[in-house]
Amino acid sequence: MPKQENNSKKFLQFYAFAKRFGLDGFIIALVSVIVLAYFWPQVGSKDSPVPLSDIANYGVSVIFFFYGLRLSARKLIEGISNWRLHLVVHSATFIVFPLLVLAARFAFGNSSLPVIWLGIFFLASLPSTVSSSVVMVSIAGGNIPGAIFNASISTLIGVFITPLWMGLFMKASAGSFDLVPVIIKLLLQVILPVVLGILLHSKLGAFAERHRKKLRYFDQTIILLIVYTSFCESFAKKMFEGYSALFLIELGAGMIALFYLVYGIVYAASKLLKFNREDKITTMFCGSKKSLVHGTVMSKVLFAGSPYIGIVLLPIMMYHALQLVMVSIIAQKMVRKNT
Repeated sequence: MPKQENNSKKFLQFYAFAKRFGLDGFIIALVSVIVLAYFWPQVGSKDSPVPLSDIANYGVSVIFFFYGLRLSARKLIEGISNWRLHLVVHSATFIVFPLLVLAARFAFGNSSLPVIWLGIFFLASLPSTVSSSVVMVSIAGGNIPGAIFNASISTLIGVFITPLWMGLFMKASAGSFDLVPVIIKLLLQVILPVVLGILLHSKLGAFAERHRKKLRYFDQTIILLIVYTSFCESFAKKMFEGYSALFLIELGAGMIALFYLVYGIVYAASKLLKFNREDKITTMFCGSKKSLVHGTVMSKVLFAGSPYIGIVLLPIMMYHALQLVMVSIIAQKMVRKNT
């Protein structure tokens, strides 16, 4: 028993240390399901008797339905007034990110690692994350209503902008990409549930807010399921052969460089526009982050049936973990500086 207690204590100490730097239980769970997929890919592959991939597809629609329930049309309308803040955030999210990746791909060569570049550009075209952006803005003392508005609107914009960017990129890379079926699938699987949720906000919105924490656990469960099935398919088809540990370190370094480059651009823009401290914090945090939630759920639509989906998701999962660490450190510094 003393040995077990000592091990438990060490684990709790490690978890508390990791949490200080943004490495929460969800990131640990993400790594765990990838390891699980490596050793048991047959459970989550297409040939499995358990329809995990289909369950994940239905889960995507449920996620967006509950997201719509929590969206108040009144609050969104009220938030429109600070248009300069919104313009900088969404320009960084949907224009600066993709253009930087396109420039990097051109600089490092178009022919090298096409699937990885596809994943990096997919990351660049995604909307900003919601929950962690608001939490970090709150910790640093930023404009919280502005963060909530921008994160919420970013999600809705991303449903349309992300597939358009991916359509242009995949046409340029592969020569052909039919966007119409993707848009139709997004309308049915994402837009329709969101609209239905918004329409039912007055009746069920309070219920969704009361159970926000439980719904977040549901979101995370579906994400883990999507990641697991995606990596199962990639491991089963041996898609990761040829990718070394050194390559993963280089990819991680690239994700860190991308974060700080966008963060610096957004900081310069907010300083040029003479934003106050609160708006500057919100702009930098919301404009430099990307959503793993939307990355995983949109991958089910954009790359449906592709054995490469695990590789495509690798950059966004790596960026997600690293952005939490970097933003946590920056937020803590801002708090100490302001006290």
